[in-house]
Amino acid sequence: MRRGSAPTVSSGVVRRRGRAHPVVYRKNRKGDGALSRARAVLFDLDGTLLDSLEDLADAMNQVLGDLGMPRHPLDAYRYFVGEGMEVLVRRALPDAGWDDRTFASALSALRVEYDRRCTRKTRPYPGIPELLDALAERGLPFGILSNKPHDATVAVTKLLLPRWRFAAVLGARADVPKKPDPAGALEVADLLGLTPREVLYLGDTPTDMRTARSAGMQAVGVLWGFRPAQELREGGASILVERPRDVLGLLRGEADQAAAPESP
Repeated sequence: MRRGSAPTVSSGVVRRRGRAHPVVYRKNRKGDGALSRARAVLFDLDGTLLDSLEDLADAMNQVLGDLGMPRHPLDAYRYFVGEGMEVLVRRALPDAGWDDRTFASALSALRVEYDRRCTRKTRPYPGIPELLDALAERGLPFGILSNKPHDATVAVTKLLLPRWRFAAVLGARADVPKKPDPAGALEVADLLGLTPREVLYLGDTPTDMRTARSAGMQAVGVLWGFRPAQELREGGASILVERPRDVLGLLRGEADQAAAPESP
């Protein structure tokens, strides 16, 4: 094969002549025009805007240690988080040796412990401030939809992303089903006065991709978060991006023309 004649894939990144292209996967090109016509961006929080894994893991491990239960390595939490604190606790507890009372105690303790340390190590991912600045300059509204408890979502956003005005910041609430149910995403679109198709949804887990698909939004998977590319593809991602700044290329309709082929 002649050098530069076709893209190659290395570690999930499309390369041509030694340069990484921003778009590393495209399910199809049917919706490309809708990407560039997006009128708002909806972000997941943990693993998308904020690198919060260490604080989440430290909080849960503290609870496990206090209960005399084994702790988990940091990477295990990439698969524990993303579907709310109740699911995190169930995944982190041992396979046996606990009951509903233990679960309730662990969940209550986690909420307290996480509130204590939620901003100790958590920071925006590199490139996120610049992306938010660029969206604000263009007048594109953006919001947050998280499975983190609502009060914690609002508090962490105010503390760690104080420079930007979010059109909506929504976490898990008792009266709204959690992601992947589309109710929260549709609520944000309604608040913005937009159709779901006009909203670009960015997330780092299959749960986020299913949420976007169910809501009728453009599902964009980010590769700087908690889950690998293959899981995002399987979750329904229309496109994957490697860096925050690549999102701006999607909005301009400048997505790279050489995308990795869909996996069989």
